[in-house]
Amino acid sequence: MKNPRIPLAAVIGWPIAHSKSPRIHGYWLSQLGIAGHYVPLGIPADDFADAMVQLPKLGFVGANVTIPHKEQALELATEVTERAQMIGAANTLTFLPEGGFLADNTDGIGFINNLRQKAPDWQPNAGAALVLGAGGASRAVLWSLLDAGVPQILLANRTKARAEQLSNEFGNKISVIDWSDISEATKQVSTIVNTTSLGMDGQPPLNITLTCAAGTLVTDLVYAPMITPLLQQAIDKGLPTVDGLGMLLHQAAPGFQSWFGSCPTVDDALRQVVLA
Repeated sequence: MKNPRIPLAAVIGWPIAHSKSPRIHGYWLSQLGIAGHYVPLGIPADDFADAMVQLPKLGFVGANVTIPHKEQALELATEVTERAQMIGAANTLTFLPEGGFLADNTDGIGFINNLRQKAPDWQPNAGAALVLGAGGASRAVLWSLLDAGVPQILLANRTKARAEQLSNEFGNKISVIDWSDISEATKQVSTIVNTTSLGMDGQPPLNITLTCAAGTLVTDLVYAPMITPLLQQAIDKGLPTVDGLGMLLHQAAPGFQSWFGSCPTVDDALRQVVLA
């Protein structure tokens, strides 16, 4: 009797050696006893379209994509989820039996599920949110906050025009403020999210003074260092905080379930494996 192929999945980028995704999926495959493999594939942008045709023939059932392929994956997709369309990029691809692939974006899901796990008392409808940054990560965060029920979002970016463009795309619940006003804006919100690289190891600091009320949730997508200066400032003021590593872990779960047929768990053991 012919045995079915062992399912294969990958993370595709250029470069890709830095990716932590193989650790995440490798841990889940081992933990759940699944006969499957998840590998890093370094594929230049010019070869990406051809790879999307060839990989299913080799037994691949899906893939994560990262820089520089997120926008191209959306353009090449046979089917696109509504959230990927709204965010404007894909990070999770599932090859379809009839050919082609479904493009999804799970970054927003990862962001919200991380908040719900690490700050279970967080109420999205408790008040406005302040989001710093207007790049690709910001798009996913804006979508997820609005989808979760946050009533209003103050958006600030060092280049104000980029924030205004996002405001035009996401609607009237987004209000753009000047970067110089971010410290003052912390008084007005219940949730603060840094989506920029400021505060990351090797990057300039995020110059902000938290003047927010007790209970305001502060989260930073940066996870190197795990406790950024923004989070340390919040901790010193007794505010609830959520680090950025959980978003990376939670965004991986939907793809794993789609490709390998089991729902994985994001827990402290997984965090330690990724940090090792």
